[in-house]
Amino acid sequence: MKSKTAMTSNQMTPGIMINLDGKIYRVESAVKVTVAKGTPFIKTKLKDLMTDEVIEKNFAEGQTISEVHLDERSMEFLYIEGKDYLFLDIDNLEKVLVSKSIIGDRVNYIKEGIEVKAKFYGDKIFSIELPQFLEIMVVKTDSSDNIAQLSGATKTAYLETGAKIEVPLFIETGDIVKVDTTSNEYIQRV
Repeated sequence: MKSKTAMTSNQMTPGIMINLDGKIYRVESAVKVTVAKGTPFIKTKLKDLMTDEVIEKNFAEGQTISEVHLDERSMEFLYIEGKDYLFLDIDNLEKVLVSKSIIGDRVNYIKEGIEVKAKFYGDKIFSIELPQFLEIMVVKTDSSDNIAQLSGATKTAYLETGAKIEVPLFIETGDIVKVDTTSNEYIQRV
């Protein structure tokens, strides 16, 4: 459901979503600027939820702004259909096509059965959020023969989802590893 609330620029705080010129932005920062001669204004940094582009925008003090409330839904990845990714909305059991551009580099951790949180505004999806930790199988590792057996030495592992991460030398093809999807780092062998 679409949910908008009118507010003033003075009420903007980091984290809220606003509608500006038909685009949805998350407020990254909002600071009141007072100048010696002239009227105070609100200086903001806004992140476009569709493109991840950050812009700076100034608002007059007390200017009316449209706050937007996004719905969060749980979805499970089913399979790739053409260039899009097909998910099942767990709440209403409807299938939802999500473009690769919305998934972005998180595509490296998408595999069948993964449950994600999706942010919607009406019927339009703006972003997906992966679980922080996932258990994924290693399908290939670089040879560790040429790597000195130093403490803390790593090699590159290729995961079943297409991601590439650095792992300790003892990790082999077929191992299941726990990965932090926010930092793209190996956590442990499972």
